[in-house]
Amino acid sequence: MRFHVIPVTAFEQNCTLVWNADLDAFVVDPGGDAPRILEAVTERNLRPQAVLLTHGHLDHVGAAASVAEAYDIPILGPHAGDRPWIEALEDQARLFGLPSAPRFEPDRWLEAGDRLSLGSHTFEVRHCPGHTPGHLIFVDPPGGLALVGDVLFKGAIGRTDLPLGDHPTLLTGIREQILPLDDATRLIPGHGPLTTVGEERAHNPFLADLHR
Repeated sequence: MRFHVIPVTAFEQNCTLVWNADLDAFVVDPGGDAPRILEAVTERNLRPQAVLLTHGHLDHVGAAASVAEAYDIPILGPHAGDRPWIEALEDQARLFGLPSAPRFEPDRWLEAGDRLSLGSHTFEVRHCPGHTPGHLIFVDPPGGLALVGDVLFKGAIGRTDLPLGDHPTLLTGIREQILPLDDATRLIPGHGPLTTVGEERAHNPFLADLHR
């Protein structure tokens, strides 16, 4: 599985293209700047199969409708717990100071245990709330790759001071859904540089009490 990260919006949110040997691709968290995302797809001759959303914050979903329409593909996710965020895109634009985005309804709300396949590669859908109630992560254990949205960052964790956030729930999700992964698993966070499970286990100060 190959991937390419495209930082978008004023928040430098990591929109990620992931694709297989046949160039079938997922577009994960297209938060904005749709023309840049479409250009990156074209440059690599990719064939997008779906838009995947980790959660409903505008900087992660702002270009979802535009990308889905461009390729006539479905929008999958997030978990239905984030319906209030998806339904409040205009309010989010005012809250975050971002341009307003086209309203949309996901073609399918995802749940823990769902599986999303690109050829022989399969992503496990894991529910990891706390940053938002419906936050999901997408994990390819054999490929050693996980797209973790705003749950975990290099040296930090997702904020929980926004509406519907919950700090203890976030820590529980990290402990149960991310830390059991192999240390070599690469993590693509929603913002900032990539990291690994092992690096965060060893050096992330917010996780010090989770693996004792």
